[in-house]
Amino acid sequence: MNLIWMIILILPPGNVKAFDTPNDEGGSITIKWKVSPDEEKGLVKSYEIFRSKEGGEFTYLGHIRAGLNTYDDSRGVKDGVHYAYKIRTKGVNGEYSDFTAPTLPVVSFPQWFNRSKINILLATIIYLALVIYFVETGKRGKNLFIRKIAGLDALDEAVGRATEMGKPILYVPGLGTMSDVATIAAVNILSPVAKKAAEYNTTLKVPNFDPIVMTVTQQVVKEAYTEAGRPDAFSKDNVFFLTDSQFAYAAGVDGIMVREKPGTNLFMGTFYAESLILAETGNMTGAIQIAGTDAVAQLPFFVAACDFTIIGEELYAASAYLSRDHKLLGSIKAQDWGKIIILTLLGLATVFSFFHINLFLNFLKV
Repeated sequence: MNLIWMIILILPPGNVKAFDTPNDEGGSITIKWKVSPDEEKGLVKSYEIFRSKEGGEFTYLGHIRAGLNTYDDSRGVKDGVHYAYKIRTKGVNGEYSDFTAPTLPVVSFPQWFNRSKINILLATIIYLALVIYFVETGKRGKNLFIRKIAGLDALDEAVGRATEMGKPILYVPGLGTMSDVATIAAVNILSPVAKKAAEYNTTLKVPNFDPIVMTVTQQVVKEAYTEAGRPDAFSKDNVFFLTDSQFAYAAGVDGIMVREKPGTNLFMGTFYAESLILAETGNMTGAIQIAGTDAVAQLPFFVAACDFTIIGEELYAASAYLSRDHKLLGSIKAQDWGKIIILTLLGLATVFSFFHINLFLNFLKV
């Protein structure tokens, strides 16, 4: 009886193309192909890619599993050098197909601009145009409206109350470092508070958690007293380093509250679990309290125990709100209009998504 051996050859992929990887800094070539027809039969395990440099021998480069049809070659690829590629299919039983025909030689090169980021470029241009427009509008004397922030409006009242009672003002700049945005905002708020305290001849105490923050706050308070025309009234001992231990700092500040009973407590900056301890102690001493932080988890404690609470971005906008500087106000207005534009685009994207219109959605993708 004759035995007939049937050799089943697995089919190679088709339409293999190699081209420079778009929108990159160079050093990469992309290979794409049409998957083998045998994939539908479950006979394909992977595709093996071979590379030739400047017309030389083809050597094994790598492989990619079945189901994928793109391979990015960045392994030792040099810009300006010609590379060619060919692929073969590996079956689930270890058999191989024939090689595909070699691709045309291709070179990689860097692109000046990533065209997939055009949306970011347009957003940047629009934002800068808004900033310039509002800054110039402010320079011409037009009032740039920013909604009322009760906590910031109450600062003058809080300083005045401490003055009337003959008690000091306690300013707590939080537990952050100078790299924290909230701490920078707290320092910006400290300046007008210190200037007002100098004008009213009211003692201002600033206990610090971080030595670098202490150095900055000392300089800010000193400059504020100088601007108020009372440089001799500034006391370096009133702006001091307390400790860099979280709950030891809270205990130290609480001790100041209990002993000296300040008329006004201002908590501005970054706060953690000590926020309720500080705010509750100040509330028990009868001080008027204003708190501001971007720590979302601590806001409920400040809201419950303080008279006014400056929430999140209100803290960041404080320097513009208090100084009324047209440059700062212009930046705030530009951000607000930028948010309006983003919300509008998100609304349009929702509508277009409902009607399966992908062109607009693809443009919004980053």
